[in-house]
Amino acid sequence: MITPARIKSAREDLKLTKRELAKRIGVHESSINKYEKGLVDIPLSKISELARVLKVTEAYLMGWEEKTPQTQQGLQIPVLGTVAAGIPISAVEDILDYEEVPLSWKSQGEFFGLRIKGDSMKPDINDGDTVIVRQQSTANNGDVVIALVNGDDATCKKFEKLDNGIMLISNNSEYSPMYFSNEEVVTKPVVVIGRVVELRRKF
Repeated sequence: MITPARIKSAREDLKLTKRELAKRIGVHESSINKYEKGLVDIPLSKISELARVLKVTEAYLMGWEEKTPQTQQGLQIPVLGTVAAGIPISAVEDILDYEEVPLSWKSQGEFFGLRIKGDSMKPDINDGDTVIVRQQSTANNGDVVIALVNGDDATCKKFEKLDNGIMLISNNSEYSPMYFSNEEVVTKPVVVIGRVVELRRKF
């Protein structure tokens, strides 16, 4: 029989909310409430998932060993499906997965992952890839950025600053560069929300 208090303790050690844990193991938040209160029997498949996400052993959750939870090796950041204008990254609930980045990055700013849709950045970044993004509102020429155009979903493009505006450039030559005048940058608006720092590809 699983020890409910150990689920809660391990979850809190990783600073995961019940909602985040539920999403990561594919259950409703209410199920996590029941797990942590010992109100239901947890399927063996979910015990395995809980152990993996909480970075502990199944035996620890079952109360068979006193080994403390494994220390966290990295920082867990959410992988988002969409980002829309006006919503802080931290408030986006469209979480598809989580990725781990070095703990040392914690002092370098806020990071999130974004699942890429489309082929405009091929061959470097493909449909379905995940990019790790550092939140920032500025960019240098040549940076690959995540930008919001006219409040639409985030787009991944190469950034180029011009005297009279900016260009968002695709790697894929089938897509023309997107040019915006300085006025359009303000009125549409065109907003840089982060710079791509790493690519994660699942083969």
